[in-house]
Amino acid sequence: MHSAVLLIEFGSIILGLGLLGRFAARFRFSPIPLYLMSGLAFGEGGLLPLGASEEFVATGAEIGVILLLLMLGLEYTASDLVSNLKAHYPAGLVDCALNALPGAAAALLLGWGPVAAVVLAGVTWISSSGVIAKVLGDLGRVGNRETPVILSVLVLEDLAMAVYLPIVTALVAGVGLAAGSVTLAIALGVAGLVLFAAVRYGRVISRFVSSDDPEKLLLVVLGLTILVAGVAQQLQVSAAVGAFLVGIALSGEVAEGAHTLLSPLRDLFAAVFFVFFGLHTDPASIPPVLLPALALAVVTAATKMATGYWAARRSGISVKGRWRAGGALVARGEFSIVIAGLAVTAGIEPSLGPLATAYVLILVVLGPLTARYTEPVAAWWARRRAPHDQGTAERLPEAMTQTPVRD
Repeated sequence: MHSAVLLIEFGSIILGLGLLGRFAARFRFSPIPLYLMSGLAFGEGGLLPLGASEEFVATGAEIGVILLLLMLGLEYTASDLVSNLKAHYPAGLVDCALNALPGAAAALLLGWGPVAAVVLAGVTWISSSGVIAKVLGDLGRVGNRETPVILSVLVLEDLAMAVYLPIVTALVAGVGLAAGSVTLAIALGVAGLVLFAAVRYGRVISRFVSSDDPEKLLLVVLGLTILVAGVAQQLQVSAAVGAFLVGIALSGEVAEGAHTLLSPLRDLFAAVFFVFFGLHTDPASIPPVLLPALALAVVTAATKMATGYWAARRSGISVKGRWRAGGALVARGEFSIVIAGLAVTAGIEPSLGPLATAYVLILVVLGPLTARYTEPVAAWWARRRAPHDQGTAERLPEAMTQTPVRD
Protein backbone atom coordinates (compact mmCIF):
# COMPACT_ATOMS: atom_id res chain seq x y z
CA MET A 1 0.00 0.00 0.00
CA HIS A 2 2.83 2.39 0.90
CA SER A 3 4.58 1.78 -2.44
CA ALA A 4 1.32 2.35 -4.33
CA VAL A 5 0.81 5.73 -2.61
CA LEU A 6 4.45 6.65 -3.32
CA LEU A 7 4.02 5.86 -7.03
CA ILE A 8 0.77 7.83 -7.22
CA GLU A 9 2.24 10.88 -5.46
CA PHE A 10 5.51 10.89 -7.38
CA GLY A 11 3.76 10.26 -10.69
CA SER A 12 1.44 13.18 -10.00
CA ILE A 13 4.44 15.42 -9.25
CA ILE A 14 6.18 14.50 -12.51
CA LEU A 15 2.99 14.93 -14.55
CA GLY A 16 2.32 18.31 -12.93
CA LEU A 17 5.88 19.45 -13.62
CA GLY A 18 5.52 18.48 -17.25
CA LEU A 19 2.32 20.51 -17.61
CA LEU A 20 3.86 23.50 -15.83
CA GLY A 21 6.92 23.29 -18.10
CA ARG A 22 4.71 23.31 -21.20
CA PHE A 23 2.79 26.31 -19.84
CA ALA A 24 6.03 28.23 -19.19
CA ALA A 25 7.40 27.35 -22.63
CA ARG A 26 4.22 28.62 -24.25
CA PHE A 27 4.76 32.08 -22.71
CA ARG A 28 8.58 31.95 -23.08
CA PHE A 29 9.70 32.22 -19.45
CA SER A 30 11.59 29.95 -17.05
CA PRO A 31 9.43 27.31 -15.29
CA ILE A 32 11.46 27.49 -12.04
CA PRO A 33 9.08 29.88 -10.18
CA LEU A 34 6.15 27.59 -11.08
CA TYR A 35 8.03 24.54 -9.77
CA LEU A 36 8.69 26.36 -6.49
CA MET A 37 5.08 27.44 -6.09
CA SER A 38 3.90 23.88 -6.66
CA GLY A 39 6.27 22.75 -3.91
CA LEU A 40 4.75 25.30 -1.54
CA ALA A 41 1.26 24.06 -2.38
CA PHE A 42 2.11 20.44 -1.53
CA GLY A 43 4.53 21.00 1.35
CA GLU A 44 4.12 21.46 5.09
CA GLY A 45 1.18 23.79 5.71
CA GLY A 46 0.22 23.75 2.01
CA LEU A 47 -3.04 22.80 0.34
CA LEU A 48 -2.35 19.06 0.08
CA PRO A 49 0.79 17.89 1.96
CA LEU A 50 2.59 14.85 0.61
CA GLY A 51 3.49 11.93 2.86
CA ALA A 52 4.85 8.75 1.33
CA SER A 53 7.01 10.26 -1.43
CA GLU A 54 8.77 13.00 0.55
CA GLU A 55 11.95 11.00 1.27
CA PHE A 56 12.12 9.83 -2.34
CA VAL A 57 11.72 13.40 -3.56
CA ALA A 58 14.53 14.52 -1.22
CA THR A 59 16.93 12.01 -2.79
CA GLY A 60 15.85 13.02 -6.28
CA ALA A 61 16.42 16.68 -5.41
CA GLU A 62 19.98 15.99 -4.29
CA ILE A 63 20.67 14.11 -7.52
CA GLY A 64 19.23 17.07 -9.43
CA VAL A 65 21.75 19.51 -7.97
CA ILE A 66 24.59 17.07 -8.67
CA LEU A 67 23.55 16.65 -12.31
CA LEU A 68 23.15 20.40 -12.84
CA LEU A 69 26.72 21.01 -11.72
CA LEU A 70 28.07 18.02 -13.66
CA MET A 71 26.54 19.36 -16.87
CA LEU A 72 28.09 22.76 -16.22
CA GLY A 73 31.47 21.14 -15.73
CA LEU A 74 31.19 19.24 -19.02
CA GLU A 75 31.12 22.56 -20.87
CA TYR A 76 34.72 23.41 -19.90
CA THR A 77 38.10 21.70 -19.72
CA ALA A 78 40.44 21.63 -16.73
CA SER A 79 42.71 24.22 -18.35
CA ASP A 80 39.68 26.50 -18.83
CA LEU A 81 38.90 26.19 -15.12
CA VAL A 82 42.44 27.04 -13.99
CA SER A 83 42.76 30.00 -16.38
CA ASN A 84 39.32 31.33 -15.37
CA LEU A 85 40.12 31.08 -11.66
CA LYS A 86 43.41 32.91 -12.17
CA ALA A 87 41.74 35.59 -14.26
CA HIS A 88 38.62 36.10 -12.16
CA TYR A 89 39.67 35.71 -8.51
CA PRO A 90 39.31 39.52 -8.00
CA ALA A 91 35.66 39.11 -8.99
CA GLY A 92 35.32 36.53 -6.22
CA LEU A 93 36.69 38.98 -3.67
CA VAL A 94 34.33 41.72 -4.87
CA ASP A 95 31.45 39.25 -4.80
CA CYS A 96 32.18 38.33 -1.17
CA ALA A 97 32.52 41.95 -0.06
CA LEU A 98 29.39 43.27 -1.79
CA ASN A 99 27.06 40.39 -0.93
CA ALA A 100 28.21 39.00 2.43
CA LEU A 101 28.37 42.35 4.24
CA PRO A 102 24.65 43.20 3.83
CA GLY A 103 23.66 39.90 5.47
CA ALA A 104 26.07 40.37 8.36
CA ALA A 105 24.91 43.96 8.87
CA ALA A 106 21.24 42.92 8.84
CA ALA A 107 21.82 40.28 11.52
CA LEU A 108 23.67 42.75 13.76
CA LEU A 109 20.97 45.40 13.28
CA LEU A 110 18.33 42.84 14.29
CA GLY A 111 20.35 42.10 17.44
CA TRP A 112 21.09 38.46 16.61
CA GLY A 113 24.78 38.47 17.56
CA PRO A 114 28.06 37.70 15.74
CA VAL A 115 27.46 33.98 15.05
CA ALA A 116 24.11 34.70 13.37
CA ALA A 117 25.84 37.52 11.44
CA VAL A 118 28.39 35.05 10.00
CA VAL A 119 25.55 32.68 9.06
CA LEU A 120 23.36 35.32 7.40
CA ALA A 121 26.42 36.66 5.55
CA GLY A 122 26.76 33.27 3.88
CA VAL A 123 23.05 33.14 3.07
CA THR A 124 23.21 36.45 1.18
CA TRP A 125 26.62 35.81 -0.38
CA ILE A 126 26.16 32.53 -2.26
CA SER A 127 24.23 32.45 -5.52
CA SER A 128 22.32 29.32 -6.48
CA SER A 129 24.44 27.31 -8.91
CA GLY A 130 21.47 24.99 -9.51
CA VAL A 131 18.99 27.72 -10.39
CA ILE A 132 21.49 29.68 -12.50
CA ALA A 133 22.59 26.58 -14.41
CA LYS A 134 18.96 25.81 -15.21
CA VAL A 135 18.21 29.39 -16.24
CA LEU A 136 21.25 29.64 -18.54
CA GLY A 137 20.13 26.44 -20.25
CA ASP A 138 16.51 27.58 -20.55
CA LEU A 139 17.56 30.91 -22.09
CA GLY A 140 20.10 29.32 -24.46
CA ARG A 141 23.02 31.33 -23.05
CA VAL A 142 25.51 28.56 -22.25
CA GLY A 143 27.62 29.58 -25.27
CA ASN A 144 27.46 33.35 -24.63
CA ARG A 145 30.67 35.31 -24.02
CA GLU A 146 29.62 36.35 -20.53
CA THR A 147 28.83 32.79 -19.40
CA PRO A 148 32.46 31.90 -18.47
CA VAL A 149 32.49 34.99 -16.23
CA ILE A 150 29.26 33.86 -14.52
CA LEU A 151 30.59 30.34 -14.07
CA SER A 152 33.87 31.61 -12.68
CA VAL A 153 32.03 33.56 -9.98
CA LEU A 154 29.90 30.51 -9.17
CA VAL A 155 32.91 28.18 -9.03
CA LEU A 156 34.78 30.59 -6.75
CA GLU A 157 31.72 30.67 -4.46
CA ASP A 158 31.43 26.88 -4.43
CA LEU A 159 35.12 26.46 -3.68
CA ALA A 160 34.84 29.11 -0.96
CA MET A 161 32.13 26.94 0.62
CA ALA A 162 34.80 24.29 1.25
CA VAL A 163 36.34 26.80 3.67
CA TYR A 164 33.19 28.55 4.90
CA LEU A 165 30.98 25.57 5.80
CA PRO A 166 33.46 23.96 8.24
CA ILE A 167 33.94 27.36 9.91
CA VAL A 168 30.19 27.89 10.30
CA THR A 169 29.71 24.33 11.53
CA ALA A 170 32.36 24.90 14.20
CA LEU A 171 30.85 28.26 15.22
CA VAL A 172 27.26 27.05 15.59
CA ALA A 173 28.38 23.90 17.41
CA GLY A 174 30.64 25.86 19.75
CA VAL A 175 33.61 23.51 19.18
CA GLY A 176 37.14 24.57 20.00
CA LEU A 177 39.69 26.08 17.65
CA ALA A 178 41.64 22.80 17.32
CA ALA A 179 38.64 20.72 16.20
CA GLY A 180 37.51 23.41 13.79
CA SER A 181 40.99 23.66 12.30
CA VAL A 182 41.14 19.90 11.68
CA THR A 183 37.75 19.94 9.91
CA LEU A 184 38.85 22.89 7.78
CA ALA A 185 42.16 21.23 6.86
CA ILE A 186 40.36 18.04 5.76
CA ALA A 187 37.90 20.01 3.63
CA LEU A 188 40.62 22.02 1.90
CA GLY A 189 42.73 18.92 1.31
CA VAL A 190 39.89 16.99 -0.30
CA ALA A 191 38.88 19.91 -2.54
CA GLY A 192 42.50 20.42 -3.60
CA LEU A 193 42.99 16.69 -4.28
CA VAL A 194 39.90 16.45 -6.49
CA LEU A 195 40.90 19.61 -8.38
CA PHE A 196 44.47 18.31 -8.87
CA ALA A 197 43.18 14.97 -10.20
CA ALA A 198 40.82 16.77 -12.59
CA VAL A 199 43.58 19.02 -13.96
CA ARG A 200 46.45 16.52 -14.03
CA TYR A 201 44.72 13.26 -14.93
CA GLY A 202 41.69 14.45 -16.88
CA ARG A 203 42.69 12.60 -20.07
CA VAL A 204 43.30 9.36 -18.17
CA ILE A 205 39.89 9.64 -16.52
CA SER A 206 38.25 10.32 -19.90
CA ARG A 207 39.87 7.21 -21.42
CA PHE A 208 38.71 5.11 -18.45
CA VAL A 209 35.12 6.35 -18.79
CA SER A 210 34.99 6.27 -22.60
CA SER A 211 32.74 3.68 -24.26
CA ASP A 212 31.08 3.28 -27.65
CA ASP A 213 28.01 1.82 -25.94
CA PRO A 214 25.72 4.65 -24.74
CA GLU A 215 24.31 2.48 -21.94
CA LYS A 216 27.73 1.74 -20.46
CA LEU A 217 28.86 5.37 -20.86
CA LEU A 218 25.75 6.61 -19.06
CA LEU A 219 26.14 4.18 -16.16
CA VAL A 220 29.86 4.84 -15.66
CA VAL A 221 29.59 8.64 -15.83
CA LEU A 222 26.52 8.80 -13.60
CA GLY A 223 27.96 6.33 -11.10
CA LEU A 224 31.35 8.08 -10.96
CA THR A 225 29.72 11.49 -10.47
CA ILE A 226 27.42 10.42 -7.64
CA LEU A 227 30.25 8.48 -5.99
CA VAL A 228 32.65 11.46 -6.03
CA ALA A 229 29.89 13.82 -4.88
CA GLY A 230 29.04 11.52 -1.98
CA VAL A 231 32.65 11.11 -0.89
CA ALA A 232 33.20 14.88 -1.13
CA GLN A 233 30.14 15.58 1.00
CA GLN A 234 31.16 12.94 3.56
CA LEU A 235 34.49 14.76 3.93
CA GLN A 236 32.82 18.16 4.53
CA VAL A 237 33.17 19.35 0.92
CA SER A 238 30.17 20.35 -1.19
CA ALA A 239 28.77 17.53 -3.33
CA ALA A 240 28.18 20.18 -6.01
CA VAL A 241 31.91 20.98 -6.13
CA GLY A 242 32.72 17.28 -6.54
CA ALA A 243 30.22 16.87 -9.37
CA PHE A 244 31.46 20.01 -11.11
CA LEU A 245 35.06 18.82 -11.00
CA VAL A 246 34.08 15.41 -12.42
CA GLY A 247 32.56 17.26 -15.37
CA ILE A 248 35.74 19.30 -15.73
CA ALA A 249 37.84 16.10 -15.75
CA LEU A 250 35.89 14.63 -18.68
CA SER A 251 36.69 16.05 -22.11
CA GLY A 252 36.42 15.43 -25.83
CA GLU A 253 33.98 12.86 -27.19
CA VAL A 254 33.27 11.53 -23.69
CA ALA A 255 32.02 14.94 -22.56
CA GLU A 256 29.87 15.37 -25.66
CA GLY A 257 28.36 11.89 -25.34
CA ALA A 258 27.72 12.27 -21.62
CA HIS A 259 26.08 15.67 -22.19
CA THR A 260 23.64 14.20 -24.72
CA LEU A 261 22.77 11.19 -22.56
CA LEU A 262 22.41 13.05 -19.25
CA SER A 263 20.42 16.10 -20.42
CA PRO A 264 16.97 14.46 -19.98
CA LEU A 265 17.94 13.14 -16.53
CA ARG A 266 19.22 16.56 -15.51
CA ASP A 267 15.97 18.25 -16.52
CA LEU A 268 13.90 15.69 -14.61
CA PHE A 269 15.82 15.77 -11.33
CA ALA A 270 16.45 19.52 -11.47
CA ALA A 271 12.69 20.07 -11.58
CA VAL A 272 12.32 17.73 -8.60
CA PHE A 273 14.91 19.77 -6.70
CA PHE A 274 12.92 22.98 -7.05
CA VAL A 275 9.73 21.24 -5.93
CA PHE A 276 11.56 19.82 -2.90
CA PHE A 277 12.74 23.30 -1.97
CA GLY A 278 9.14 24.48 -1.81
CA LEU A 279 7.96 21.35 0.03
CA HIS A 280 10.08 22.22 3.07
CA THR A 281 8.75 25.74 3.47
CA ASP A 282 5.72 26.38 5.66
CA PRO A 283 3.79 29.25 4.04
CA ALA A 284 2.59 30.41 7.50
CA SER A 285 6.16 31.20 8.61
CA ILE A 286 6.78 33.70 5.81
CA PRO A 287 4.50 36.73 6.53
CA PRO A 288 6.09 37.79 9.88
CA VAL A 289 9.55 38.14 8.30
CA LEU A 290 8.48 39.20 4.83
CA LEU A 291 9.38 42.90 5.08
CA PRO A 292 12.98 42.49 6.34
CA ALA A 293 13.49 39.61 3.89
CA LEU A 294 12.19 41.76 1.03
CA ALA A 295 14.45 44.67 1.97
CA LEU A 296 17.47 42.38 2.17
CA ALA A 297 16.51 40.78 -1.15
CA VAL A 298 16.32 44.16 -2.91
CA VAL A 299 19.71 45.26 -1.57
CA THR A 300 21.51 42.03 -2.40
CA ALA A 301 19.87 41.69 -5.81
CA ALA A 302 21.41 45.08 -6.63
CA THR A 303 24.81 44.08 -5.23
CA LYS A 304 24.79 40.82 -7.24
CA MET A 305 23.99 42.76 -10.41
CA ALA A 306 26.86 45.10 -9.63
CA THR A 307 29.15 42.11 -9.09
CA GLY A 308 28.26 40.52 -12.43
CA TYR A 309 28.46 43.82 -14.29
CA TRP A 310 31.90 44.61 -12.81
CA ALA A 311 33.27 41.13 -13.48
CA ALA A 312 32.04 41.12 -17.09
CA ARG A 313 33.36 44.63 -17.69
CA ARG A 314 36.75 43.57 -16.32
CA SER A 315 36.77 40.73 -18.88
CA GLY A 316 36.01 43.04 -21.79
CA ILE A 317 32.40 41.94 -22.30
CA SER A 318 30.00 44.32 -24.07
CA VAL A 319 27.48 46.39 -22.11
CA LYS A 320 24.62 44.02 -22.97
CA GLY A 321 26.65 41.06 -21.78
CA ARG A 322 27.51 42.88 -18.54
CA TRP A 323 23.84 43.35 -17.72
CA ARG A 324 23.08 39.73 -18.60
CA ALA A 325 25.88 38.58 -16.28
CA GLY A 326 24.58 40.75 -13.44
CA GLY A 327 20.99 39.62 -13.85
CA ALA A 328 21.95 35.95 -14.00
CA LEU A 329 23.71 35.96 -10.61
CA VAL A 330 20.75 37.22 -8.55
CA ALA A 331 19.17 33.87 -7.60
CA ARG A 332 19.93 32.30 -4.21
CA GLY A 333 19.00 28.72 -3.39
CA GLU A 334 20.40 25.43 -2.16
CA PHE A 335 23.54 26.64 -0.36
CA SER A 336 21.68 29.44 1.40
CA ILE A 337 19.16 26.99 2.81
CA VAL A 338 21.92 24.58 3.90
CA ILE A 339 23.74 27.39 5.73
CA ALA A 340 20.59 28.63 7.46
CA GLY A 341 19.70 25.06 8.39
CA LEU A 342 22.95 24.69 10.36
CA ALA A 343 22.04 27.66 12.54
CA VAL A 344 18.41 26.59 12.98
CA THR A 345 19.42 23.07 14.04
CA ALA A 346 21.82 24.53 16.63
CA GLY A 347 19.14 26.92 17.94
CA ILE A 348 21.16 30.06 17.21
CA GLU A 349 18.24 32.35 16.40
CA PRO A 350 14.58 31.25 15.97
CA SER A 351 13.75 33.93 13.38
CA LEU A 352 16.78 33.22 11.21
CA GLY A 353 15.25 30.17 9.52
CA PRO A 354 11.98 31.82 8.37
CA LEU A 355 13.86 34.96 7.29
CA ALA A 356 16.33 32.94 5.23
CA THR A 357 13.52 30.91 3.68
CA ALA A 358 11.51 34.00 2.72
CA TYR A 359 14.66 35.70 1.40
CA VAL A 360 15.62 32.73 -0.76
CA LEU A 361 12.07 32.26 -2.05
CA ILE A 362 11.95 35.90 -3.14
CA LEU A 363 15.26 35.72 -4.98
CA VAL A 364 14.79 32.23 -6.39
CA VAL A 365 11.59 33.53 -8.04
CA LEU A 366 13.12 36.90 -8.94
CA GLY A 367 16.39 35.41 -10.23
CA PRO A 368 15.05 33.87 -13.47
CA LEU A 369 13.17 37.11 -14.16
CA THR A 370 16.24 39.33 -13.70
CA ALA A 371 18.27 36.92 -15.86
CA ARG A 372 15.70 37.28 -18.63
CA TYR A 373 14.78 40.96 -18.40
CA THR A 374 17.70 42.94 -16.89
CA GLU A 375 19.45 43.46 -20.23
CA PRO A 376 16.28 44.47 -22.19
CA VAL A 377 15.24 46.87 -19.40
CA ALA A 378 18.72 48.42 -19.30
CA ALA A 379 18.68 48.82 -23.10
CA TRP A 380 15.22 50.44 -22.95
CA TRP A 381 16.38 52.84 -20.24
CA ALA A 382 19.47 53.77 -22.28
CA ARG A 383 17.33 54.53 -25.34
CA ARG A 384 14.99 56.62 -23.23
CA ARG A 385 17.87 58.61 -21.74
CA ALA A 386 19.62 59.18 -25.09
CA PRO A 387 17.26 61.95 -26.42
CA HIS A 388 17.37 63.71 -23.04
CA ASP A 389 21.17 63.66 -22.98
CA GLN A 390 21.31 64.88 -26.58
CA GLY A 391 18.92 67.72 -25.81
CA THR A 392 21.03 68.76 -22.84
CA ALA A 393 24.12 68.85 -25.02
CA GLU A 394 22.33 71.00 -27.61
CA ARG A 395 21.39 73.55 -24.91
CA LEU A 396 24.97 73.96 -23.66
CA PRO A 397 26.78 77.16 -24.64
CA GLU A 398 28.89 76.83 -27.74
CA ALA A 399 32.07 77.51 -25.77
CA MET A 400 31.36 74.47 -23.56
CA THR A 401 30.80 72.07 -26.48
CA GLN A 402 33.94 73.00 -28.41
CA THR A 403 37.19 71.12 -27.90
CA PRO A 404 39.77 73.49 -26.37
CA VAL A 405 42.85 74.20 -28.49
CA ARG A 406 46.17 74.02 -26.68
CA ASP A 407 49.01 76.35 -27.60
